[in-house]
Amino acid sequence: MGDLLNGKRGLVMGVANDRSIAWGIARALAGEGAEIAFSYQGEAFGKRVEPLAASVGSDFLIDVDVTDDDSLDAAFAMIQERWGQLDFVVHAIAFSNKDELTGRFVNTSRANFKRSLDISCYSLIEVSRRALPLMAEGSSIITLTYGGSNRVTPFYNVMGVAKAALESTVRYLANDLGRDGIRVNAISPGPMKTLAGAAIGGARKTFRHTEENAPLGNATLEAIGGTAVWLTSDWGACTTGEIVMVDGGYHVLGMPQSENL
Repeated sequence: MGDLLNGKRGLVMGVANDRSIAWGIARALAGEGAEIAFSYQGEAFGKRVEPLAASVGSDFLIDVDVTDDDSLDAAFAMIQERWGQLDFVVHAIAFSNKDELTGRFVNTSRANFKRSLDISCYSLIEVSRRALPLMAEGSSIITLTYGGSNRVTPFYNVMGVAKAALESTVRYLANDLGRDGIRVNAISPGPMKTLAGAAIGGARKTFRHTEENAPLGNATLEAIGGTAVWLTSDWGACTTGEIVMVDGGYHVLGMPQSENL
């Protein structure tokens, strides 16, 4: 265990299981001494998160629905009552109807578009607004994005639009909250074998393709967690508004490697 984050307390939102990117981040933050609260939505996810939280010494679990203002208010009231402060928030929340992550983008429904943007993007604004009164100068907000935000990825569809909006939101929040000394950044991993990633059509082929072509192969949970440690620690003091690529270098390619053409 290191001590880069000793004395820091933060909220990690979006852990689904032990393969979640949010879990890789939480584990790395805890490994550097951070005290962590975990949010989840619904009893089923709560049962999955509880043993993971316990493994890093946390008994602070909060059931919250990011589409419900009262639920969000109650969640941050709990944090206020127990801790009185927040040094970081990790926002790893996204959603789209699985049925619309397989077909043509042109068939995106209005209802799923609005819900996807609400949960995957607007929730970051709602969370940031409530976290702000609990945060002091030097605090950090991190969200997760993906390269499908600016380059077409098969079947990513409306999630690409949602992530593009999320990345723009990061920049605007970074400017807005910078006056309070709060940093806002996004980490953009390549394809990962997660519960969320599995919902996207052709996920296995996409993972295999990037693994074979990215200069360093696909990212690991450990690498993503380490990036979050940097952004959360004092070493990230002057980094804000960034989309930090942790994709093994896949984003620099214009074409596949020669042997895969």
